[in-house]
Amino acid sequence: MDYFIKLLLSGTAKGSIYALIALGYTMVYGIVQLINFAHGEVYMIGGFTALIIGGFLFVLGLPVPLVLLLSIVASVVFSAAFGFTIERLAYKPLRNKPRLSALISAIGISMVLQNFILLAQTEKYLSFPSYLPELAFLQPVREYINSTQFIILVTTAVIMVILTVIIKFTRIGKAMRATAQDKQMAQLVGVDINRVISLTFIMGSSLAAIGGVLICSYMGQINYYIGFVAGIKAFVAAVLGGIGSIPGAVLGSFILGWTESLGTGYISSDYEDAYAFVILILILSVKPDGILGKNQKQKV
Repeated sequence: MDYFIKLLLSGTAKGSIYALIALGYTMVYGIVQLINFAHGEVYMIGGFTALIIGGFLFVLGLPVPLVLLLSIVASVVFSAAFGFTIERLAYKPLRNKPRLSALISAIGISMVLQNFILLAQTEKYLSFPSYLPELAFLQPVREYINSTQFIILVTTAVIMVILTVIIKFTRIGKAMRATAQDKQMAQLVGVDINRVISLTFIMGSSLAAIGGVLICSYMGQINYYIGFVAGIKAFVAAVLGGIGSIPGAVLGSFILGWTESLGTGYISSDYEDAYAFVILILILSVKPDGILGKNQKQKV
């Protein structure tokens, strides 16, 4: 039983990271009906930004808590700028074109960013320092959950609450929901859909950056290719829960995290990446629109 609880908590922490990335996928799809396959690379860039800025601040002799804070802020700002630029340069000109054009553009941006980091950094795995502090009050339960996992869970929970409040109760949240429902009608009532879409990319990229810092601190290493793998899994989580549904993205992420953790613990770690697609096939065969997805009819 102790082993099961340990695996379950580990899967919950992993699912929390997937959720931060999957939310970016599902928010963008819900508003512009676009799968942003470059989103995983934004997550990777967030991690590299924290590594570079954190290393520079360590050399200056700043205390670890301040290094962590400034690294996360720099990572969020840089990744948000990347997300905004990608939307304006690669996606906005294709917004009214066939969806295949935007999809190909997204894949192209993903490859460009991968190779950009490969040339700017290295193809090898780099050590990533653990910015996250040890929490003394977790000492009695350390065999079940460590400080890094606890911080990941709390951070993700806080972000989910803040995002829910923004979407449901703020002016920009209402504008986002209106744009997702009907862009033309939203424009007629005064909503600046270009601003809304750009802000959606900025918010999604910021969440991915936070996920990049947390997971790299947890794993202790970073590589130019981590964005592709994490991005694919987060996309699977978003589809699993129902693409376009924010609660669905969170639920799908946790299911994916639990499946991978229990699968590697009880079956084999050799098939960790395959578990995501097995559970996706099983659930979509029963619920084609995802667990919380809705069947939307499209006009032709």
